[in-house]
Amino acid sequence: MARPKKGGRQSRQKKKSAAVIRLTPEVRLKRNLTTHLTSLGFVRQPDGTLELPGEDKDTVRALHATQRADRLLASNDFLKTAWGKFSHHFADGAEVIPDRIELRLSRIKAGTWESDLFRLACMSWSVPVSAGYGRRLRYLVWDAHNDKLAGVIALGDPVFNLAVRDNLIGWTTADRGLRLVNILDAYVLGAIPPYSHLLGGKAVACLVRSREIYNHFSRKYGSMEGVISGAKKKAHLLAVTTSSSMGRSSIYNRLKIGDVQYFQSIGFTEGWGHFHIPDDLFLDMRRYLRTIRHPYADQNRFGQGPNWRLRSIRAALDAVGYSDAILRHGIKREVFMCQLAENATSILKKGRGRPNLKSLQHAHEISRAAVERWMIPRARTRPDFLHWTREQMLARILGDGRAHQAASFASTG
Repeated sequence: MARPKKGGRQSRQKKKSAAVIRLTPEVRLKRNLTTHLTSLGFVRQPDGTLELPGEDKDTVRALHATQRADRLLASNDFLKTAWGKFSHHFADGAEVIPDRIELRLSRIKAGTWESDLFRLACMSWSVPVSAGYGRRLRYLVWDAHNDKLAGVIALGDPVFNLAVRDNLIGWTTADRGLRLVNILDAYVLGAIPPYSHLLGGKAVACLVRSREIYNHFSRKYGSMEGVISGAKKKAHLLAVTTSSSMGRSSIYNRLKIGDVQYFQSIGFTEGWGHFHIPDDLFLDMRRYLRTIRHPYADQNRFGQGPNWRLRSIRAALDAVGYSDAILRHGIKREVFMCQLAENATSILKKGRGRPNLKSLQHAHEISRAAVERWMIPRARTRPDFLHWTREQMLARILGDGRAHQAASFASTG
């Protein structure tokens, strides 16, 4: 029998160790990035841009599935505790009486049970919800008739570069730096079941254009320092933008009651962004930027927001020799604007004028009109909302294919 070569096993171990050592932070980041994009089904084109594996909404949901699953896993302990505490706030369909629905806004303070309920409700979204940046106003939308949760709203700092918005207003780069302080972005906006089955998403969206939200902004952010200019400014909430998560939107399109326009479509994004760079991969990028002592690694203070994250990703890509064309994911989102003042675009463009709030109503007035316009008629033609149960809400949070786990999960909460 042939004797094994002396030191053969040790030699293999040394080679393996050397291979591990050669896996530098740069190589590791490039490998993780390529593996992740491939797992999502993206195909990288010769010019560095990405080709979508498809264009329908199911494809977009699938692109977010990994990120959603990771966040759900990270929030497992919270979910078990929160569902036990807050499940009674979600309505069964039989508890909703359409002609008695009365939507009311409840502003959320950080660190409260309302904040936890907001987080729980947002876990039902098929697209993971951002935590928002900078200035924030968050709301629970209640049905005052039965004291059940009907929807959620979260407003935060808008992105600095948004071509369709800036073109509509007629901004130069300097104008935008001076007046962006008067705009927020609705990064969470919608109804939850069974209210969503009754076109409640339209009613919740209309509440953005309410006297209450305008006043809350004035009290909290009316006198502040400009994010870009650093100058003291008198800010008014003149407009709120939002975008569809999956191409065109039937919820916000032509959102009008009588003569009042609540949201209007202003165009589509060009398909650039960083949603396909999940949190764990972004942390890898930050770790790599620290190794090369790049200032963007930890430069995430107030005022930098989503622009800081985007700049950090671009810096990491550039440092490892990747084109930022990777950030062109190809999903063109429809962008909408809600003008709270009738002369909002004029003030935003010129930087002068008093907001015309003549048509700005209180939430209870908007609710009454929206319920009559959409929710009562939908209940008559689609009565299947009556069969919805709060256990289905838990199944929705847990995700497709796990509905059978909802009952056992709830019993352990």
